[in-house]
Amino acid sequence: MPFFGVQVDKKRVPEQERQLRSNNRIFNLQFEYAKNSIKTAKYNVFTFLPLNLFEQFQRIANAYFLFLLILQLIPQISSLSWFTTVVPLVLVLAVSAAKDAIDDFNRHKSDKQVNNRPVQVLLNGRLEAERWRNVEVGDIIRLENNDFVTADLLLLSSSEPHSLTYIETVELDGETNLKVKQALTVTAEMGQDLQRLSRFDGEVQCEAPNNKLDKFVGTLTIKGQKSALDNEKMLLRGCTLRNTDWCFGLVIFAGPDTKLMQNSGRTTFKRTSIDRLMNTLVLEIFAFLATMCLVLAFGNGIWEHKKGYDFQVYLPWAEGVRSAPFSGFLTFWSYVIILAAVVPISLFCSVEIIRLGNSFYIEWDRKMYYPLKDTPAQARTTTLNEELGQIKYVFSDKTGTLTQNIMVFNKCSIDGTSFGDVYDMEQQRVEVTESTPKVDFSYNPLADSKFSFYDASLVESVKRGDAPTHKFFRLLSLCHTVMPEEKEAGHLAYQAQSPDEGALVTAARNFGFVFRARTPETITVVEMGETVVYELLAILDFDNVRKRMSVIVRSPKGELTLYCKGADTIVYDRLHPSCKSLKEKTTEHLEEFAGEGLRTLVVAYKDLDEAYLEGWRQRHHEASTALVERDEKLAQIYEEIEADLVLLGATAIEDKLQDGVPQTIETLTKAQIKVWVLTGDKQETAVNIGYSCNMLYDAMDDIFFIQGHSAREVQQELRKAREKMQASTCVDDGGIDTHQTPGKAQVLPEEEPSGEYGLVINGHSLAYALEGNLQLDLVRTACLCKAVICCRVTPLQKAQVVELVKRHKKAVTLAIGDGANDVSMIRAAHIGVGISGQEGMQAVLSSDFAFAQFRFLQRLLLVHGRWSYLRMCKFLAYFFYKNFAFTLVHFWYGFFSGFSAQVVHLKFCNNLGHCYTASLPVLGMSLFDQDVDDRWSLQFPQLYTPGQQNLYFNKLEFGKCVLYSIYSSLVLFFVPFGTMINSVRSDGKAVADYQSFALTAQTCLLIVVSVQMGLDTSYWTAVNHLFIWGSLAVYFAITFTMYSDGSYLVFTASFPFIGTARNILNQPNVWLAIFLCVTLCVLPVVGFRFLKMLLRPTISDKVSSRVRELRKRPPVPLPQRRLQRSISRRSGYAFSHQHGFGALITSGRNMRHKSPFGLTGSFSPNSEKHKH
Repeated sequence: MPFFGVQVDKKRVPEQERQLRSNNRIFNLQFEYAKNSIKTAKYNVFTFLPLNLFEQFQRIANAYFLFLLILQLIPQISSLSWFTTVVPLVLVLAVSAAKDAIDDFNRHKSDKQVNNRPVQVLLNGRLEAERWRNVEVGDIIRLENNDFVTADLLLLSSSEPHSLTYIETVELDGETNLKVKQALTVTAEMGQDLQRLSRFDGEVQCEAPNNKLDKFVGTLTIKGQKSALDNEKMLLRGCTLRNTDWCFGLVIFAGPDTKLMQNSGRTTFKRTSIDRLMNTLVLEIFAFLATMCLVLAFGNGIWEHKKGYDFQVYLPWAEGVRSAPFSGFLTFWSYVIILAAVVPISLFCSVEIIRLGNSFYIEWDRKMYYPLKDTPAQARTTTLNEELGQIKYVFSDKTGTLTQNIMVFNKCSIDGTSFGDVYDMEQQRVEVTESTPKVDFSYNPLADSKFSFYDASLVESVKRGDAPTHKFFRLLSLCHTVMPEEKEAGHLAYQAQSPDEGALVTAARNFGFVFRARTPETITVVEMGETVVYELLAILDFDNVRKRMSVIVRSPKGELTLYCKGADTIVYDRLHPSCKSLKEKTTEHLEEFAGEGLRTLVVAYKDLDEAYLEGWRQRHHEASTALVERDEKLAQIYEEIEADLVLLGATAIEDKLQDGVPQTIETLTKAQIKVWVLTGDKQETAVNIGYSCNMLYDAMDDIFFIQGHSAREVQQELRKAREKMQASTCVDDGGIDTHQTPGKAQVLPEEEPSGEYGLVINGHSLAYALEGNLQLDLVRTACLCKAVICCRVTPLQKAQVVELVKRHKKAVTLAIGDGANDVSMIRAAHIGVGISGQEGMQAVLSSDFAFAQFRFLQRLLLVHGRWSYLRMCKFLAYFFYKNFAFTLVHFWYGFFSGFSAQVVHLKFCNNLGHCYTASLPVLGMSLFDQDVDDRWSLQFPQLYTPGQQNLYFNKLEFGKCVLYSIYSSLVLFFVPFGTMINSVRSDGKAVADYQSFALTAQTCLLIVVSVQMGLDTSYWTAVNHLFIWGSLAVYFAITFTMYSDGSYLVFTASFPFIGTARNILNQPNVWLAIFLCVTLCVLPVVGFRFLKMLLRPTISDKVSSRVRELRKRPPVPLPQRRLQRSISRRSGYAFSHQHGFGALITSGRNMRHKSPFGLTGSFSPNSEKHKH
């Protein structure tokens, strides 16, 4: 209900079943179904401030500083002004709030854009323009070609014959091939008659909202007659209407109830591992702080009890203090304020600044800019930069992320001759580049101008009328289920069920065999300028079991021919024995094609006898009408006629990868990053891409395929694979040495395989593996493999796989994708990366980082990620060292000041001066430092591994830092103290006063930490020099100003100590003390680092030494790149779709009633009609 104009969402009762009536909003409103608006934003104008502050004060440090501020407002215990805490606290809260507001504003903007998309809704008998957000369950809406589907719809009718509707589901499952949906006959009759549609009062009962994309169960009741509803009659939100002029649909699920949104997963608050470590360390530091304060408070109580009474004239008790214990109690809180610098609020300010700076570096990186789409890299969040330097697992989508979603006819083998390679003058095979001359297809006016081929010998073979070549391309132009579209004369467009088929038909088109038109009974082809109409007698359709398709056609000359294409392993078994020698030669070519990651098909034909065909058609009819074992009988009939085929050759299609994908995956693998591909595509397609991307390769010891159809089968396959990978592994879960915390998930230790392995698992098997006890089997087996490919997975399964690894492995994960089907995975991972590709912006809007090409991932991780992690670790180590050393000086001073909570340094130095002079140098290092530049970071990926193991900053490193700080604080207190006590100037005047000691100690501290900063800086810039040496210059300038005559005259009460700086800093013994402090503090560090580099050098030390050697050598000229053939003993077969459209085509249900092109006459390339 509205509350002060704000919509307050009340918790909805989970549905068991959905019931709705079309065109009846009043009836449907009683169920309070969700409307079609979506909301991904967290705040609104009224809730932003309270909710954001509540979230920020959940951070322990922010709550602590608020508590500290309250203490500083109590005059009895505070020796520091309250503004020293309130100003930086407000600054930190304001910066974080502004960043959250900007992020949420972008989410509001995205929501508004989606919710305000236009749609036509049938209201009161006419179509009205509405916004998506106003669509309700039970509404009837009209969609047009290329429209996004507004909600989950029941298809009622469409413009196509028999109310067929073609959709693209790339945002749901990553598949680019078209799928066909068909309306019920009872609703299809309404067509686009608005009056009939508006009177339609059908009642739907169906399942409750769920995330199962491939399943829908329901019934439609019209005038008492029930009709079954299934997934084939549903159009899901996220799909796109294709090749369909219009369709009408009834809204079943809207907004958050749609299957797309149900698969999107929930938005989680992401924090880095360093953030989580910092929370733990802050608690430990609080305990350390409390211990120091207790020691000093007890000391104060004892001192006041034994000696304080005698000093009350000099050190009077505060008002209201009547006893030593109460004085100790107040002193405890006073020291809490003074020693609070161990966790300074400037630490968190600086962390945010460093993260913001590193985010800008990502966005400013020109090497991550994609000029073709004018797309720079984006850091959509500024809180996860250093996590990029610790990634262990990368989960990637395939379609649109690794691939360009484009199929290209690359090579072929015809009658034992391979075509498609390019050779130089020495007959050496060379790589095809942009400068390689393309084949000229100008002789063919119907050629596709976008088609590219580089081997001119194939065109020459076609032109000279080579019979096998002509038969090869004739087969490609006839054996398919592609639908042609010719909106303008001579301008053909093919609508293919899969991009593979489109690529083959387009290749035949360019080489002079142009598929022009089809009817249920004919196929029209323009062969080398002559129009030929073939009678289509049968289509033996493709499916995942047959792995082949065939057509039977009759030529105008009366010749009967069966043309077949399919997987080599399938077609080879059906070849005539006379093809043995050609088969051996073609097999060599297939292995070469498969080794290059190309998708291959073998093509063959068979001449048929009229009498035999007549008998076969009769047997086919009997099998197709059988009531028992129909599928088995049809399979036997197909086997019968597809025997004794004559081999023609093979095709090789490239599923075009994005630029640099294989090199990127190879580089990431060298950095010990494991890449898993999670795709909705079928197994063959995904495996082929795995080989193309260098994830899978023939040198692997083994590749395991998990294809079980029950939980027991899957478990057996997983355990069998694990036994082979690691013979010593105990397969019993009880034998696993795991680290488990009560209430937390079981963390599995790292296990080493005996070789290099790959794992491929299907979606139905993965569903079992993600349940119950099989989860541990899955994650243990998969994590032993170098590459993992999950096929046929749903968006939710993608997220479940990521969550599984997060839960059971102590590793940082990254998910990368480009479609709405990747959103849940992107949200589930520690880091989500969106590719601004061909599948919309859903992935980008849900991501933490975004760019245009997968290849930029290696630069994001190995350069920016590693630098960010390295800088953050250096910053934290140095900052804690500096602040512990600074604070512990106060602790030691307490033993010499009667535990009176007196600060060592002046208030000005304790606050602004110290913050400026000590914080800017570390900020400079943390924003600009780099151990090696970007070129060497990419050339030596092994530099990345320390981040994965979190070696640069952890509890052990923090402990070393604290011990070193304690040692330094002892030096920084006792050396100035020993220098000042009972000391006199050269003229005999004493200098052993509080101001002189404070100034000496402060100067020693700043010079020591500046020298330490210089030692820690690997990459010097003008900014570093300015910040380090400039900060010292500013410190001395401020110091001399504070103790000047002018300051005393203007601010007498604040600066009463005139000339202290001049009196102290001109004494030789003071500068000797400074030199002694620097030597004692720095020398142990230098010695330790030297011995460590000599005896136990790190990866960074080894690479730095190697880089220095390489820099001295002249660059080696790159040789001309010649390609070597790679041999693969595997089938490169892959086809994108699961089932063919053959039944639809032969039934004519998808055909419009129009005359086919060119039933008579011939096609002339020189006719006016076809001139370009």
